[in-house]
Amino acid sequence: MTQRINHQWRLAARPVGNIKESDFQWTEEPVPELKDGQVLVRNLYLSLDPANRGWVREEGSYMAPIPLGSVMLGGTVGVVEESRNPNFQAGGNVQGLLGWQEYAVTDGAGLNKLPNNPAIPLTAYLGLFGHIGLTAYFGLLDIANPKPGETLVVSAAAGAVGSIVGQIGKIKGCRVVGIAGSDEKCKWIVDELGFDAAINYKTENIREGLKRTCPKGIDIYFENVGGETLDAVLAMINLHARISVCGMISQYNATAPVPGPYNLINVIPKRAKIQGFLVTDYMPRASEAIPELIKWYMEGKLKYRVDVVEGLKEAPRALNKLFDGSNQGKLIIKV
Repeated sequence: MTQRINHQWRLAARPVGNIKESDFQWTEEPVPELKDGQVLVRNLYLSLDPANRGWVREEGSYMAPIPLGSVMLGGTVGVVEESRNPNFQAGGNVQGLLGWQEYAVTDGAGLNKLPNNPAIPLTAYLGLFGHIGLTAYFGLLDIANPKPGETLVVSAAAGAVGSIVGQIGKIKGCRVVGIAGSDEKCKWIVDELGFDAAINYKTENIREGLKRTCPKGIDIYFENVGGETLDAVLAMINLHARISVCGMISQYNATAPVPGPYNLINVIPKRAKIQGFLVTDYMPRASEAIPELIKWYMEGKLKYRVDVVEGLKEAPRALNKLFDGSNQGKLIIKV
């Protein structure tokens, strides 16, 4: 029997500015024989996320930095090829943080079995029913506590998280305004997802766009971008506004300090709340969110789209789509 070969991307250098292919090394090695308690997973899909940029920084982010020479970390959905672990059967689909590689050998820790539901494609477990959906659900509902009639503004609104946040906001009765980077994206979130209004930040001044679309001010802001977008929002927040800070993608590749925000003082007279969060904090509560997300999806109230790039070898180049805004929805590598 021919031995399986595992292709991998390993971290070769700490990126400066935008990630480059030369920051990684393409390697191959034989897949080892399984020991008792181990599982062999063949990765089918790999999730590319803005958090990947923080994981490779020397100082780390919310977790220890990935050591140089190690397989690049990333969430995957795959199929169990072989198992010597009684908790996992060959042929079953699983999800885990198994990295930028074709195969992974694991003891099963952190590996989740996925239901066999023909109505839900596997890619959905890296988006709507995975960490993306949980980020949107808890980041909006737990931190911002939206109420009917309130104005919710979402940045990166056509992205994986932002697009779901806006739709949940509509389900909860909010008036939802999205900020996105193209006319096509703005059209999609309004016409397909039901946002009330959109601002194309590449063709319209954000502050002027917010004045146009939020005549009654801003009650909730779901923050994915930072920088001048956050500053423009802070100028228009209402009394007791809530700002849920999911990410600040405008700063991830910065090589010098980013100015501002200059309007931060406005949180004092407005008695506003700004709170950051990590989806990992909410993983123990996933069972609260997933049934609701599935229910809304089956009722047609939640839509999502994936941007699938073919081939593991494309991962380093594809990751930059998140930072130049060229991705269309949840960015995924088909391994």
